[in-house]
This record gives sequence, structure tokens and C-alpha cells, in this order.
Amino acid sequence: MADHHESSEDLAPTQTAGYKAPEKKTVAELAELDAQDESLKKWKESLGLKAAAGPSDDPRKVVVLSLGMESPGVPDVIVDLSSADAIAKLKDQQMTIKEGVEYRLKVTFKVQHDVVSGLKYLHVVKRKGIRVDKMEEMLGSYGPAEEPYVKKFLSEEAPSGMLARGHYEVKSKFIDDDQTCHLEWAWSFDIKKDW
Repeated sequence: MADHHESSEDLAPTQTAGYKAPEKKTVAELAELDAQDESLKKWKESLGLKAAAGPSDDPRKVVVLSLGMESPGVPDVIVDLSSADAIAKLKDQQMTIKEGVEYRLKVTFKVQHDVVSGLKYLHVVKRKGIRVDKMEEMLGSYGPAEEPYVKKFLSEEAPSGMLARGHYEVKSKFIDDDQTCHLEWAWSFDIKKDW
């Protein structure tokens, strides 16, 4: 039980002192604001505020499609996150990262039905139960759109050396300013001498 509590604290986003999330408005309410201002209307349309995209039988506001890893000289590794079945299969999949290589993560996601404000990606990496890394990446605010968004993170260098090699467990989460958790899942990777 203590491990679950510790995990929840590990995946809690940092709070910026003095920041207050903006008042929640629907796409329709945003479209009506300053409706007589033509330039503002065009700007809102460029943000995807002209229509609430998404199937009526899927209530999710954020649909995370995949998490990928890019590294020079090797094909991208793409992890399917588009369904509960795909996430369940992650327990059997093993991602390998070569020690010392440059890599970066990228996420592909869709926003549907409404605007999402302050979307963040968080993950905590543990090795043998000890936290070795925590990442918090602000993705931004997005309006609903038919086409998926792709966000690439900053490049990182995988640790290297005998002590760095081994198995790592990761817990990841997508959360927004309203503290709505859009997806939370666990996955793992190994750091090895070679791919």
C-alpha cells in the first residue's frame, strides 16, 4: 500500500506558485467571445476552435495514440497506447536503449470535444525500486482537431557504464491543469551495451 502512495506522489505534477488555471470554457463559449472581431475569429479557427472534433461514442478529451523514441541511426521505436488492449500488452514488450546514445521521446495524441489546457507528460523511472529519474514535460494547450498532434521532447543521453546497464520500470501519466488524468500506465526498458 505504501508503494502505491509513493507512486502517486512521484507522479504528481509540480505546482507553480501563484499560478491559477484559467476558467474552464467550452469550445462554443470560446467561439462566441468577440464574435464580431474577424481577425480574432480567424485566429480561433486556426487553433481548431471552429468545431468540436471527435466521435460522439468516445467521451475522452485526450486520446494518446503512441509514445515513441527517436535515436540517430536506428528505426524509431513506437509504443502503441491507443487502446486498453495495447496498454495491457506493454507488460510483455521490452524496449532496449543502447547505453550512451542520444535519444528523444515523442508523443502522438489527439484532442477531441473540447479545449485541453496545460497538458503535461510525467514519468518516473525506477531501478530496483529506487527512483532514478523524474521527467515533467509541459505539452501546452490544445483545441480539438481531426489530425493528431506530435510533440517531440528535448534530446537526452542514455546513461552508460556497467552500473547503468540493467532493467528499469517506468510509470507515465498525462494530466492537465484541471488535474484530469487522461492516461496513466506502466512500461519498462533495458539499457544494454548494444541495441
